[in-house]
Amino acid sequence: MHSGFLLLLWFVGVASVQFLPSAGLGVVVAACLLLALGLSRARVVRLLRRVRVLAVAIVVLFGWFTPGEALLAEWPNLSPTREGVAMALVHVGRLVVVVSAVALLLERLPLERLVGGLYSLARPLRLIGLSARDVALRLLLVLRFVDASPRGAEPMHWKEWLRDEANDDALSPIELVRERFGRGDVAAACALVVLALGWGMA
Repeated sequence: MHSGFLLLLWFVGVASVQFLPSAGLGVVVAACLLLALGLSRARVVRLLRRVRVLAVAIVVLFGWFTPGEALLAEWPNLSPTREGVAMALVHVGRLVVVVSAVALLLERLPLERLVGGLYSLARPLRLIGLSARDVALRLLLVLRFVDASPRGAEPMHWKEWLRDEANDDALSPIELVRERFGRGDVAAACALVVLALGWGMA
């Protein structure tokens, strides 16, 4: 399947999570997290560590700054509100789903195909004067250095890039993969359009 089409499906899936009711969100969070831990444990753990400060900030902002009933009745002035904690859990759950989806995407789709898919999706931006090729190449460079270590290894520290004795042979030539849409991609896209139209008219 075309990498651009896979990315489009990924974007739709991640965006649809933002509209899930809180009742079904817990099941989706658990399923995504278990799937990511099973298929991309090292990567998802590393990404979750990077967003832990954001998760704490979400809990503090919603829990203590949302009006409502105090969660700890004995200390109402120090306690977060029930409504704020509920909202914080929803937003943290959505964040976990997105992080798990990113880990699975990076684990299963090579960087060259990932950037090639983004290049295909960004090509219409040339109508406003933005070069999709330049955007794709810069993104590929960033992803290579940010995620330079192989699977299961410790991530490379940015200071390593500045050392003169760094092995220049490790940097392979940059190749921008451009894929063609196949019949299966067109058929799947048409099926999705029909389903979307049917759901919208229901």
